[in-house]
Amino acid sequence: MTRWGILATGNIAARFAEDLRLVPDAELVAVGSRTRESAELFARRHDVPRAYASWAELAADPDLDAIYVATPHAAHHEAALACLAGGKAVLVEKPCTLDLPTTTELVETARARGLFLMEAMWMRTNPLILRVLELIGDGAIGEVTHVRADFGVAGPFPPEHRMRARTLGGGALLDLGVYPLSLAHLVLGAPQHVQAWAKLTPEAVDENTGMVLGWDSGAVATLSCGMVGATAITASITGTTGRIDLPELFFRPAHVVLHRAGAEPETIPADLTGGGYQYEAIEVQRCLAAGLTESPLVPHAATLEVMGLIDDIKARIGVSYA
Repeated sequence: MTRWGILATGNIAARFAEDLRLVPDAELVAVGSRTRESAELFARRHDVPRAYASWAELAADPDLDAIYVATPHAAHHEAALACLAGGKAVLVEKPCTLDLPTTTELVETARARGLFLMEAMWMRTNPLILRVLELIGDGAIGEVTHVRADFGVAGPFPPEHRMRARTLGGGALLDLGVYPLSLAHLVLGAPQHVQAWAKLTPEAVDENTGMVLGWDSGAVATLSCGMVGATAITASITGTTGRIDLPELFFRPAHVVLHRAGAEPETIPADLTGGGYQYEAIEVQRCLAAGLTESPLVPHAATLEVMGLIDDIKARIGVSYA
């Protein structure tokens, strides 16, 4: 049995708590917040036995095996460090932190303490996404030449909303763009060439961003993210002999469509239950049972490379959280 704690009490924490019910040998035993009222309300709503009024109290609970950090981006670094200081395995919501140096510090701290750390990039643990990677690896579409993905939401958001507030790590890139970037990285690895443009808000965070990535192989990725209009939130992966289309919510699709040269399109359905967060919890528990300190599905190297790519793009579009 893996005994879980959740740090933070917002919407994504609630969704994780619900999906954790679907995970064999998982038990949610504690929640922590910066206020007792918030922690106790979450505990009542989700039948959590213990509620703590501070992150440190949660991290010090001797009955916990793993903690899921679900705070806004700007607090990921501090919260995850507190959990590691308490000797806990940590699943930290994406993006891991606001920049590469602080993400590197988390990775190095976890490694030094011999503790498990994983970024909660749930797309990388989704069974259908893993099937897509198998198809690509088996040569179903030939050599990959192009990845296209978009993630845009309509808004509008008030200046104090986490999507716009600079102090909370606001902006489309960190919240939404991490998905198209992670898909391109998952398929092609780290790019050798990067270009980007963005329109910034009055708070100096990006509200509409376009990115073009290039690889020495000749492959390219055209990606976008924004909070000024609801895009299709789809993706396609094109190869020399075919294409795989990922429909709306490409990071947790209900199905994908495989187009092989000279053949009828093949629809491959997802056999999913719940919201999809349970698969990252299952991966954490599998790794802990195997004595691993990082996941082969969401390795530290991938987290660091994507965060480095985000830093590169931030510099190009003029966004800084310093």
